[in-house]
Amino acid sequence: MQNKRLSQSVVWVAAMFMGFSTMVSAQMPPPEPFPEARLDQEISIKSPGHLVLFSPVREVNNEIRSASMARLPVKGVGQLYEVQGGANREEARDHYLRELQARGAQILFECSGRNCGRSNVWANQIFDQSSLYGRDNNQDYLVAGSVDENGQPWLTLVYTVTRANQRQFVWVEHLVAPQGTDIPGMGNEIARIKGPVIVPWQGGITYRFEWSGADRRIINDWAGEAEARVVLTAYSQLKDNETLEASMERAEAAAQSLSQVLAKSGVSESRQMIITVGPTVVIPNPDRQGDRVEVMVITR
Repeated sequence: MQNKRLSQSVVWVAAMFMGFSTMVSAQMPPPEPFPEARLDQEISIKSPGHLVLFSPVREVNNEIRSASMARLPVKGVGQLYEVQGGANREEARDHYLRELQARGAQILFECSGRNCGRSNVWANQIFDQSSLYGRDNNQDYLVAGSVDENGQPWLTLVYTVTRANQRQFVWVEHLVAPQGTDIPGMGNEIARIKGPVIVPWQGGITYRFEWSGADRRIINDWAGEAEARVVLTAYSQLKDNETLEASMERAEAAAQSLSQVLAKSGVSESRQMIITVGPTVVIPNPDRQGDRVEVMVITR
């Protein structure tokens, strides 16, 4: 069995935090809309220099500043949705994450709350949608990318926000750029990394994993590529009065258990690798917290 516990490497783990890109259909429609949302507006986007941010936004002397941003030649569509009924924007965001993951999108950047910057700037100076002006601590943003079979890069931007009057909105931009366009984070190395599929776990002697049949199918599809390696990164939440060593052991045991489940589904243990992180790395994303295993696939 080639599964093994590796010493923590900040560089390696940082690389694992990113998503991946993969070859998909050249006809790549926008993600399926969140079912509990109403389309309020749809606009066409065509620009030789459309602004896309890959890091938090700041406003300095009425100018937009961001550590990583690009003005890209793109065409596509922008869609404004209002969340309806008893649903909320967090559910909408999770819906789009699942949609993007299923089609093989690489998460290039994501942020939540005040870490994104001021909602006013996102609404009025980046997206030009005043309906998106809400509370700074009730917003999130992500940008995902993929490359189609013709080598054209596609970007999907998803921004959600809660306004002061409690109305909740989602803005989705789905854009295509010419082949060869330089897009931050979409290098060849990252393109080999698929995932992560986040699998929360519970238990001690036996383990229960919270993942869907779709999650399992995605992992098996990725692992079906020739010489693909499956990486299981094991995280744990440090309990009260728990030692670091005990927390690390819990995380590793959960990953070993999940590894056996994957082996039974056809992903041989010889193609798997376990990295035990435990509580030593904190990711500022509310969806990536607590006891979990993040499954990624590295292609040749």
